[in-house]
Amino acid sequence: MIRRIGYWLESRFCAPAYGGLVLAGISICFFGAAMNTMAGWLYVISGLSFALLGYTAFLSPKTLKGLQLQRKMIHPVTAGDDLTVELEILNPTKKPVSLLQIEDKLPFILDKPQLHPIETISAQTSYSWVYYQPTERRGIYRWQNVELATAAPLGLFWSRRQRQLNAIAIVYPKVLPLKSCPLVDDMGREDSSKGQPRGNPLQTASEGLTRSLRPYRIGDPLRLIHWRSSARYGDLRVRELEMLTSGQEIIIAIDNGEWEENNFEAAVIAAASMYFYAQKQQMQVQLWTASTGVISRKRDVLEALAAINPQDEVIKPQPTDKPLIWLTQNPATFSSLPYSSRWMLWQNISSSRPQAVINRDTPGIVIDSEQPLQSLLQQPLN
Repeated sequence: MIRRIGYWLESRFCAPAYGGLVLAGISICFFGAAMNTMAGWLYVISGLSFALLGYTAFLSPKTLKGLQLQRKMIHPVTAGDDLTVELEILNPTKKPVSLLQIEDKLPFILDKPQLHPIETISAQTSYSWVYYQPTERRGIYRWQNVELATAAPLGLFWSRRQRQLNAIAIVYPKVLPLKSCPLVDDMGREDSSKGQPRGNPLQTASEGLTRSLRPYRIGDPLRLIHWRSSARYGDLRVRELEMLTSGQEIIIAIDNGEWEENNFEAAVIAAASMYFYAQKQQMQVQLWTASTGVISRKRDVLEALAAINPQDEVIKPQPTDKPLIWLTQNPATFSSLPYSSRWMLWQNISSSRPQAVINRDTPGIVIDSEQPLQSLLQQPLN
């Protein structure tokens, strides 16, 4: 209760600091002694003390009155990197301001409020405060409150004023570096085997035979092996997805049903990793989420993955006419997948694999949360 009253006084007027309370008590004692003894010098001391208290109580809030605050834009980062937060305090007055304290009230899910002391801001100049905020997980963080406080000039009274500076910090999910991803590479195999058209024609390499070739990896279809080049190099060489991925439109979709928190975070990382792997392979890759629908621009995809949550409201329904890479925790959703889709299934450690999943004709990956996600994304399909 006392703290609330003190904070209310500080934010609207001023509140005495410990030193101010001590000086006020001494002044009252001197004044009482002066009344009992009628000694003039005691009246003088008590009067000077009260005057000093009144003067500092007046100056403390006045110090903050003319200051202006600005916040620079916070650039997005990947989870695990540091946010760069920059605040600028301008002093447009003709007098220097000293002994300040600035507090940026971060959301509790990100970190505790950040404090920074400022010794002096010269007249008609500005002071820039830059700090680096560590991040642990993806998300879009918003906050707005910044507080300036001072006990100038003598530290007898505290005064603080709150300013609203809107801040948005976007933390993208981690992207795992994938050397291969059979789940993405295998997309469209059914169409290719039936001779159906695959969209845009392949953009062939402009120079050198090996630009469109790569070493054979376990799980690659034998029909893609380029035997002449393999004989020349002494090891198996595979056409870089010449038949399977040329013009193939890939949609990565995250189930908006119920998820365990850790499994959902792993699914978001997997979606981001596969998206960038597909882009690296020059595929036409898109992302579907319940709140955004189908999007393809890299920035839109990263922001959507930063903001996504389980059981988001379905604003745009799931595509039903195009094959998906379906990320889910519920195997019952497999029945509604379009033809030629692929899946990734997260399960509880205590639960056993459903027989229906193992016997499905559509290939996919069952994720074991105890194994590294990066290696699972690069393993052959079930």
